[in-house]
Amino acid sequence: MNQSTIMIVDDEERIRKVLFDYFTKLDYQVKLAKNGEEAIDIFYANKIDLVILDIMMPVMDGYETLKELRKISNVPVMILSAKSEEYDILKGFELYADEYVAKPFNLKILSARVEALLRRTSGLSEEVTIGDLTYNKATYEVSVKGEKVELTNKEFELLGYLILNKGIVLSRDDILNNVWHYDYFGDVRTIDTHIKKLRAKLLDCGGYIQTVRSVGYKFDASI
Repeated sequence: MNQSTIMIVDDEERIRKVLFDYFTKLDYQVKLAKNGEEAIDIFYANKIDLVILDIMMPVMDGYETLKELRKISNVPVMILSAKSEEYDILKGFELYADEYVAKPFNLKILSARVEALLRRTSGLSEEVTIGDLTYNKATYEVSVKGEKVELTNKEFELLGYLILNKGIVLSRDDILNNVWHYDYFGDVRTIDTHIKKLRAKLLDCGGYIQTVRSVGYKFDASI
């Protein structure tokens, strides 16, 4: 039995049923919510490993739901929406969504993205300390000078990718393809937004993430 629990938040009963039946057959535990308020209540009452979230819903839309979730958790959130304009996608990432999938969708591809996102957010590695920064993927924690820093899942993955390639200049496309894992819906401005927020949260260690003009970014704690 798959130990992961997915919460599907969508006001369309047909979508909820299709996703419930499909992921249940894949042995996931599935919780259903028809709006954002119901989703928050379910989230508080259950251990949720991943959220599949619609945007256009009554009572509380997906963006507001995502804001509320991010106040209390870094749970992986995959937006699944018919809103597929660049503005909508960028807004989702700016609110710390981890994935953005447009409707209509392919169930096999959707489940593959879910599996990949769960793998990326639950893998184990040893603790790494660089300068005043400590990164621990096993506990999903980051600290600066011993003080814990709260990061979203995407910020955590982004930092991990930069550390893994420390000293190497990475283009925005490199980062987009390896952290977001696809480039069709992505936009390089998403990288700049996440880097800016990550630097601010890392305080004095934010300077470890260096801008390489006209190319991208490099992680270097030696200066």
